[in-house]
Amino acid sequence: MTGHGADLLIRAAAVHTLIPGRTPRRALAVRGDRIIALSADPNGLDHLTGAHTDVQDLPGATVLPAFDDTHTHLVLAGHSAHDVPVHQARTLAEFLDLIRRRAAVTPEGQWIRTTTNWQELDLAERRLPTAAELDRATDRHPVLVKRGGHNDVVNTVALRLAGITEDTPVPPGGVIGRDADGRLDGRLMDTALPLVERLLPAPDRAAQIDGLRVASARYAATGIGTVRDCMVTPRDYEVLRAARDTGALSTRVRALISALGLTGAAEVEDLLDVMEDWRPTGDPWLSVWGVKFGLDGGLEAGATEQPYACDHTFSGTLIWEPDALVEAVEAVVRRGWRAGTHAYGDRAVRVLLDVYERVLERNPGLLPGTLVMEHGGLAGPDQRARAARLGIPVTIQQPLLHDTAEVEREYWGAERVAALFPARGWLDQGALIAAGSDFPVGRFGAMRSVWGMTTRSTVIGVQGPEHAITYDEAVALHTTDAARLLGEDRLRGSLGPGRLADLTVWDRDPARCPADTLRDLEPTHTVLGGRTVHGPGADSGARDAR
Repeated sequence: MTGHGADLLIRAAAVHTLIPGRTPRRALAVRGDRIIALSADPNGLDHLTGAHTDVQDLPGATVLPAFDDTHTHLVLAGHSAHDVPVHQARTLAEFLDLIRRRAAVTPEGQWIRTTTNWQELDLAERRLPTAAELDRATDRHPVLVKRGGHNDVVNTVALRLAGITEDTPVPPGGVIGRDADGRLDGRLMDTALPLVERLLPAPDRAAQIDGLRVASARYAATGIGTVRDCMVTPRDYEVLRAARDTGALSTRVRALISALGLTGAAEVEDLLDVMEDWRPTGDPWLSVWGVKFGLDGGLEAGATEQPYACDHTFSGTLIWEPDALVEAVEAVVRRGWRAGTHAYGDRAVRVLLDVYERVLERNPGLLPGTLVMEHGGLAGPDQRARAARLGIPVTIQQPLLHDTAEVEREYWGAERVAALFPARGWLDQGALIAAGSDFPVGRFGAMRSVWGMTTRSTVIGVQGPEHAITYDEAVALHTTDAARLLGEDRLRGSLGPGRLADLTVWDRDPARCPADTLRDLEPTHTVLGGRTVHGPGADSGARDAR
């Protein structure tokens, strides 16, 4: 729009700016990609309207900033848009039949992949499939069954193509599964995943872009406006750039380039050389945040101080030697990038804080937020206080706990499950934390996460109620605090003149919703940079995804 008018004007019951000391407004005006004015009077900005102003008169609505998901996997969600939807299965027979049906329409020899957002305890048999069972679904295609980001199960064809035999050495920090008789059962974990995944052909570029279109629209439909994707390969990032260039993204993306599978600083330096062309350019839609490391395993291999409840001889796995990780992280920060490191169990949290403290001592003057802890799942009071003292921000994921509590209880026991993601303790000890989902392990969604953090509800009931936080605190972890963690709080996370017009519109006040309503509440509109990406008038991609 030309002149001084508004392109978009919203009148609502309340516009919560999340600016300290600012009472709710009733009207908000947008020009281009920025907010230009707010008013306590619902008609106080009418002078900014013109013939081309989109006026949204929503007298019962509540407006909030768009939410961030600070630890998620959009790229995996994009892949899953076209993969075998095994998350719909409730028995192994249904699971295998879905693969069998895909095999029937897939040329022989081509890879078959599954969606990743499921848990074996959702199946009646309460276990993973085996290679032998996958063989019965198809022995003419390599099959890759993914569960979350740390576990694969493959069939015999895939094992053969990868050259995995009974004599294949197990990579440090990984698992090559065997059955009770010592035979390969097709399961791979953590650093063993690349043995097979390196063989996957590059997907069709158009299909990948379409997958990101569908997946990003699904995030936007839940109120998520920015995703911090914590496992992006260089090949993935090129696809993200293509998706951004074609207007396919319905969320902003901050990418962590994956160093998973790398074993030393020299390999990390090679990765950093590739990243030189991806220095920030000021593009508000897509940028590289930094590098992602993994220090320990996930649900089944997080490194703990005490043995597992299910195996008193096992305390999880550390993937890096501390000295080697110090050198690798230093390589990242000395090239001007940031580092986010997965540390789930309490032993991993302790070791990572040791590593980060050494990096800080050897590199004085690092900007706040250069070193981030991803998860910090089982962090006790001393570890939380130490992270706060060192200025290490942490991303937490209540939806992960909600969806996996039963699985985790089998491995870690009830007491440790109740202690996971202690948001109350983190905040009380002065740490900067921000919230996410860890999809595909946890389900994404703005208010679903808020509901989880305020109730501590999980699939096995309330766990650790003393770690619950307030509604306002939970919203902040996805908005103002998330923007601080990303270093973008001058542009996003709150609503004020000059800031990006990233906002969500709700048909009721989420703060006043009963818990069960809040859990499933979704916005009527999600707006990013003045562009409606979900709701009436949204791009076709956002509409189709619903």
